[in-house]
Amino acid sequence: MPKTVVGLFENSGLVDDVVRDIEALGFPRQEIRTMKEPKTFEVTSVMSFPRIDFEVDLSRELTRIGATTAETEAYVAGLRRGGALALATGSDDRIESAADVMRLYGAIRVAEVHGAEPQLPGVVQPNVTPLRDGPIVAGRISGAGDGPRFFVW
Repeated sequence: MPKTVVGLFENSGLVDDVVRDIEALGFPRQEIRTMKEPKTFEVTSVMSFPRIDFEVDLSRELTRIGATTAETEAYVAGLRRGGALALATGSDDRIESAADVMRLYGAIRVAEVHGAEPQLPGVVQPNVTPLRDGPIVAGRISGAGDGPRFFVW
């Protein structure tokens, strides 16, 4: 399962340095993405809402990798304020290194997530020993209370 770390930066000028340092860790460039809100939005028709389209597309993609509504709203609001996102996808050990780089450059903490983690439905059957081969990881993985967030999708 792919694992992605996402960092939000108030200073969008730092993102190029973050990418450079993550690439130096051995990440292929296609596994690193950055996102800033465009300076201008081209209106192509009366029914054209490019800013809304941008935010909806971003929200959809963040939700697809496991971000909650609160996290998605915090990322979109950060971009509206002139910030930038950096995303890196890779293996567990490499993703931790990318998160360390993001912390070093001051990835900010997004809105706290409230409520329980999503639970998968299960069936309880008498006289059956549950299988415990290992954890199944899907959705959001909370970080250690710092800026970057980890997602498994």
